[in-house]
Amino acid sequence: MSHLLALALALMLDFWLGDPRWLPHPVRGMGAFIAFLDRRLNKGAYRRVKGIVTVTAVTGTVYIISLLAVKISYSLSWLFGVVVEAILIFTTIATKSLQEAAWNVLLPLERGDMEQARRELSMIVGRDTENLDEPEIVRACVETVAENTSDGITAPLFYAWIGGAPLALFYRAVNTCDSMLGYKNDMYRAFGWASARLDDVMNYIPARLTAVIMVLVHSGKRFRYCWRVLFRDARKHPSPNSGWPEAAMAALLGVQLGGVNTYHGIVSRRPTLGDPLVPLQTKHIRQALRMMVVTVLSFALLLLIGGMMIAFTGAWGESSQAI
Repeated sequence: MSHLLALALALMLDFWLGDPRWLPHPVRGMGAFIAFLDRRLNKGAYRRVKGIVTVTAVTGTVYIISLLAVKISYSLSWLFGVVVEAILIFTTIATKSLQEAAWNVLLPLERGDMEQARRELSMIVGRDTENLDEPEIVRACVETVAENTSDGITAPLFYAWIGGAPLALFYRAVNTCDSMLGYKNDMYRAFGWASARLDDVMNYIPARLTAVIMVLVHSGKRFRYCWRVLFRDARKHPSPNSGWPEAAMAALLGVQLGGVNTYHGIVSRRPTLGDPLVPLQTKHIRQALRMMVVTVLSFALLLLIGGMMIAFTGAWGESSQAI
């Protein structure tokens, strides 16, 4: 129950505060540690082994430090422990910051300021944005909102539900390793292999749960169509996980995502997700954000209900044995 209370409090903090720059953030520390190991180990022979050492060192260190912090906090006071754990979980989720990033693209786009929209978009996507037109900017923004609904919010909530703040921070460490090292180029193909594979494993369940909940709470009379598109297209994505929330979002909006992207001047052709029932428009960013919020709240509610059922079932079993 303490974990559930901390999880609920963390989500409220995230909706309220987002990611204030004045608050020291664990991910910055993780990034510095990963960069240090990258400089020291990503050279010479046995890079795959060195990459395994790197992700193990980062995730192990993060887990042990956070576990000690939580245990010490609860030993001082139950209430203090809940607050500390909630703050730690809060640092792993990014609902408000994802909203703000998408709004920063949407508002100049609605004003017709394409250059500003492209600049803001470049802050949240890896593709080249300099020559994107309005539909392509919308597509990139919607894809980012869909993918990060799982990666940045529901996945850490899922692991907080299972193992409290230490496991949520462990997940965030894996995700950070993947974002910094998981590139498929000559420099990182071997060194980042372990980070990318571990990130795929840890996102496997949350991505699918997120997509299913997204369809269940938003599809209404279009449930059969959205369900069919989800299972038809999710596996087309190059990522084993990102395709699930993206295909769900595409089906619900009635748009087509995926297609041609350019990364550092290199063209990447990806399979399309969804059907182009309507052209991509700025309103789809607003709709995607609303779906993201409702999906996150529904996901969290299911976690809380499931956790309380497990807790009460366990308490009932113990009392029955005592009788």
